[in-house]
Amino acid sequence: MANIVLIYCGFDVADQTKENVMRKFNHKASVKCCLIVTLSMSMIACINYEPAVLIPAITLSAEDISLRSDQPGSGVDFGLDVSLNESDSLANVEILPGIRVRSVSNNSVADSAGIRVGDIILSIDGIASNNPDILLAAQENTDADTELKFRVRRNTTVFETGLTGRLRGGNSAPIELFRIDPLASRAAYQTQLINIAGRSGMAAARIVEIYPKSPLLVAEIGIDDIVVALNEVEVNSAQGLVNDLNQNKALGESVIFSIFDGETISNKTVKLWDPGRRISRLSLGPVLQYNSSLSPKRSNLNILDFWLFSLYEYNQIEEEKSHSLFGIFNFISDYGELTEEQN
Repeated sequence: MANIVLIYCGFDVADQTKENVMRKFNHKASVKCCLIVTLSMSMIACINYEPAVLIPAITLSAEDISLRSDQPGSGVDFGLDVSLNESDSLANVEILPGIRVRSVSNNSVADSAGIRVGDIILSIDGIASNNPDILLAAQENTDADTELKFRVRRNTTVFETGLTGRLRGGNSAPIELFRIDPLASRAAYQTQLINIAGRSGMAAARIVEIYPKSPLLVAEIGIDDIVVALNEVEVNSAQGLVNDLNQNKALGESVIFSIFDGETISNKTVKLWDPGRRISRLSLGPVLQYNSSLSPKRSNLNILDFWLFSLYEYNQIEEEKSHSLFGIFNFISDYGELTEEQN
């Protein structure tokens, strides 16, 4: 009976020893696993990308625009500079009727009408002009085809002369040339009505200019080619094509231009201008940190960053560069300019 008990106790002790060993093993394995997971998480690379070049922001024009207001009030210029008509007495300054002409531009409307420096403008189209604001209002609210009657006093002579203002900035009205897409297709377009497939007066976009690095050149699309559709959707106008390319399509995306040559329509694949990609941020835990930006031009690199200091740190801001080892040894380089000092 005792032997049986001893044997039983022996098995019991062995089982407990195995259990303790397994517990220790599992504990060590858990610790190692946690360390591996922690180290792995800290070493996971985080990479961000940005365009390789700065992409300018553009404001798309409306379909219908007015380059110049044709309504009265667009502004004219008489070529006059006036001020209050003050008396010449320093002892008793008094504001007299009219406005005094201080300057007259050469070959201006006022010059041609015979107005001279020192003249007093008494009224403009029957309205008493006792303040320079009267002349300003007349210029702002008169179009280029209206003649105004100026009553002018010179010394003891009063005369009347007619002035027809000139449009500010010139008399010629602006003329629209084309609608431009400076990014996606790097080309300029004009709206053109064409007759195609029994349809008369169909609006399309004719290519009038192609700029360097335009993807149209690669697709063998040239000036005077007519774009009738983009991805099988009619463009309707030059601005409609520009809007679709810049609002609904991504840079670098491939699209289909439907080109009309006067007889038939052919589809050509165009890969829109691609600014490329660059790494803007790379993080590999404390081992490596990299950040860069284009505006302003800046980059930063840290190797083995221990919070208080880094094994190696590199910084660049514009053309200035700096290097640091252990946060102790620092080197800075920049462009310099030699200047000669005058004695």
